[in-house]
Amino acid sequence: MGKDDITFRFCSECSNMLYPKEDPDTRQLNFACRTCQYSESATSACVFRNKLNSSTGEVSGVTTDVASDPTLPRSNKTCPKCGHEDAVFFQSQQRTADSGMTLFYVCGNNTCGEVFR
Repeated sequence: MGKDDITFRFCSECSNMLYPKEDPDTRQLNFACRTCQYSESATSACVFRNKLNSSTGEVSGVTTDVASDPTLPRSNKTCPKCGHEDAVFFQSQQRTADSGMTLFYVCGNNTCGEVFR
């Protein structure tokens, strides 16, 4: 575990979970047991971390149905998952000014649907 990891803490006396609690006199963060009144000082002021992953996938929203779309171009590219030699291809919609064109392939095998580059 890294130094920024937040873990559950448990009472050393009764093994119940410890909850964050502020000592109003010293304004210090403690972890206290609600069962046996055990308390210990917190090693960090952070009690909860909410990590948001803001990047969306380059192929988000692509379903296996695109393989049966007759309007999309086809290629004889081999699927790395099932070995089928027919794939539909399309260009990534997540282009930025400094990125090149990226082609994605969707396996033409209706039972596979693997998305690959």
